[in-house]
Amino acid sequence: MKRTEAKNIGQIINDLLKKENLDVALDEHRASALWPQIVGDGINRYTIKRYVKDGVMTVHLSSASLANELMLNRERIIQSINKALGRDIIREIIFK
Repeated sequence: MKRTEAKNIGQIINDLLKKENLDVALDEHRASALWPQIVGDGINRYTIKRYVKDGVMTVHLSSASLANELMLNRERIIQSINKALGRDIIREIIFK
């Protein structure tokens, strides 16, 4: 049996996630969880639901005027989420 260098459990899990292509799905879930932290409690209060699929975050809001205002700041929000994740996961946000 060939001896290999020891890995810690975190490295093993990360390797497995990458091998099974689950790392992107996990980061998409993290992006959705970061929404309240990025936009703050005031905006999050009007958020009905949010989800990410294939790099597109869809956010359902209870205020149409807030959705229009957030549309103007979409690029800044995308940059903030991706910066918090440490890589580009979100490429588009749709407000409904």
